[in-house]
Amino acid sequence: MKINVLLYWHRIRMAPVMVPGFVRVRRVLMSNKNNREQPMKTLFQYTLIGAVALTGTACNDSSSKKPFNQLPGFIQGEVHSTQYDGVTDDLLTGGLGASGLASATAPAFDDPLNPTPEELRTLAIYNNYRALVDTVPGGGYGEFFGPQVDSSGEGLIAGNEYLAYMTVNGSDVPVTVMVQVPASFDPEQACMVKAPSSGSRGIYGAIGTAGEWGLKKGCAVVYTDKGTGTGSHNLATNSAQRIDGTLTQADEPVQFRADLDAQARADFDAAWPDRFAYKHAHSKANPEADWGRHVLQSIEFGFYVLNEEFGQETGNGRKVIKVKPKDTLVIASSVSNGGGASVRAAELDDKGLIDGVAVSEPNVNPQVDTSFTIRQGSGPELAEHSRSLLDYTTALAVYQGCANIAPEVRDVAPLNATFNNFTIAENICNSLANKGLVTGATTDDRASDALRILEEEVGIQPEQNLLAPVHFGLAVAQSISTTYANAYGQAGVEDRLCDISLAATGAGGAVTPITAAQEAALFSASNGIPPSAGVNLVYDGAEGQPTNLGASASPSTSQQDYGLDALLCLRSLALGTDAVTGSPLSGDAAEWSERIADGVEQIRASGNLRGKPAVFVTGRADAILPINHTSRPYFGLNQRVEGSNSKLRYYEILNAHHLDVLNGFPGIADRYVPLHHYFFQALDLVWANLADKQALPPSQVVRTVPRGDMATPLSEANLTPIDPAPDAGDRIVFADDQVQIPD
Repeated sequence: MKINVLLYWHRIRMAPVMVPGFVRVRRVLMSNKNNREQPMKTLFQYTLIGAVALTGTACNDSSSKKPFNQLPGFIQGEVHSTQYDGVTDDLLTGGLGASGLASATAPAFDDPLNPTPEELRTLAIYNNYRALVDTVPGGGYGEFFGPQVDSSGEGLIAGNEYLAYMTVNGSDVPVTVMVQVPASFDPEQACMVKAPSSGSRGIYGAIGTAGEWGLKKGCAVVYTDKGTGTGSHNLATNSAQRIDGTLTQADEPVQFRADLDAQARADFDAAWPDRFAYKHAHSKANPEADWGRHVLQSIEFGFYVLNEEFGQETGNGRKVIKVKPKDTLVIASSVSNGGGASVRAAELDDKGLIDGVAVSEPNVNPQVDTSFTIRQGSGPELAEHSRSLLDYTTALAVYQGCANIAPEVRDVAPLNATFNNFTIAENICNSLANKGLVTGATTDDRASDALRILEEEVGIQPEQNLLAPVHFGLAVAQSISTTYANAYGQAGVEDRLCDISLAATGAGGAVTPITAAQEAALFSASNGIPPSAGVNLVYDGAEGQPTNLGASASPSTSQQDYGLDALLCLRSLALGTDAVTGSPLSGDAAEWSERIADGVEQIRASGNLRGKPAVFVTGRADAILPINHTSRPYFGLNQRVEGSNSKLRYYEILNAHHLDVLNGFPGIADRYVPLHHYFFQALDLVWANLADKQALPPSQVVRTVPRGDMATPLSEANLTPIDPAPDAGDRIVFADDQVQIPD
């Protein structure tokens, strides 16, 4: 039996009411940014009136065959729309302009305990932009990239912004989706750029990367937090963020709340007070498995929005679809996790929504294919490539703290002593040695052995060694290991996997309630993967009491060794065997490890880009997503899967790494160039290929020239362009069952 629904859209100016025949009520809200008293003022409401017939045949009404615009069924609740004039506020800079984004002084809240949605949005744009782009003078901002480049004045961009929740089949976890339509958008030459958030960031997590490029191009930009985002839930107070970032304790739509009823939450808080749950870690949904679907659904929502703006009016409130996928140039883009999400979307795109892919440092976990190897120059062949993110990240979490003080890197790695406590590093080396995990008679010997293990046994590039210490000091591997182990295993906050929880901490690392001002700003300040914005990793099993992981003493060693016992627990779950003894896991550990392994298989990439033109740019010195397990093997897998039909190009950039924001620091600025510049080149190349039929340059190594001195501004001489006809000695090729990378 089929249910046939005749859809009629009526525009009304009253509160929705339930009457017989009303199938669904949706509200589309418009706000005037300058009206602080009514930040979400209702402009219009669409009411879906259905004439429902239960029949065994399709409806014969010819009007049902017209291409009317309809809100996708996966959108949940209200669609909020705000218009920005490009003078007092805008889509790209939150009204700050290029100089405001570059300012070291962050925008402040009038009332730190009760920030407005507008204030939260502005600070979120400020923090997310600066987290991914080096805005320090001389590093390329304002010269090669930035809102003001190829724009007038401060680079403010007028237009409309639409915000909503969506879900995917099989999950009720809210996923935030946003569409920005610049005033310069031309429906006759329609284009769309897909910008999933990088890392675990919230909805503005790609504003300074794919967002900037797309808006300046006049394209609609479609964002999604891909099921990660800040989404924090204070289990002590039950407060969580609404879609606009404001806090609520009420039972209403929020970005995330843990799957605990009131009694279970109270019991948990009594045992483990002042803890937080986060959406990426604790949604029990393994969001990464659906990143591709998140991207594809958000593109569909993007077309709905465009047709609400530009569709043909019929006089009865309905819109005839005008902007169609077949007539719109669509590029799936973004960086890091966002880049990986766009790659997965291209692999799943059986509707032909995506025309091309341009990504930087994508977090891809290629399916393991041992039929090919990777070789750089005349170095050894690497057969054990394509390790999972959790595999190599837990290895970094365990060994890098000791490797930081290896003689090869201790005194030359930038900011090493600034971000790392060498006494704790020595304790880590001692603990590893006592467990038989490193060898050597002296601390130097043990640290060098830890470095050797990472390079030779895990497949880490030597070029990463100078940057890995600062990443360890920033708890990158430790936070990824914790969040992704929980996500892959679909653990809840109540499971406290490996005795690690999330909370604010005070003096000595003890758990403390978060301050009201810190919590009020979490939407704008957090990157979604603690430690961040005042919420830290806490080792509940630490000797003495629950303690900030970085200050924890392990029960098995009684040494302050960065809670090595907890990190070894995560490593064991990733390996499927005891990380110390090599013995099979048993009991709960075996069950969790199996669940995590299943979760990892769900996120593996197929390598099939369906013949779409695609560009990957990755820095050889990437110390977060090692190239031997991400971009390099994905290129090889794609050649295996698509063969001569492949249109993927891989550009490996020398003297570039994962976090351009670090280029604003002495010692790093001297050695590295912005990968962001090459990401924009990737977008330019894919655009030229799709719009003008220009051939993509062959895969190649790009030999940049570091500044050598932070006082010397970056120039074109430092930024070697991607060559349309590279020398044979610079070409990356797949031949004789091998990805061959020039030195």
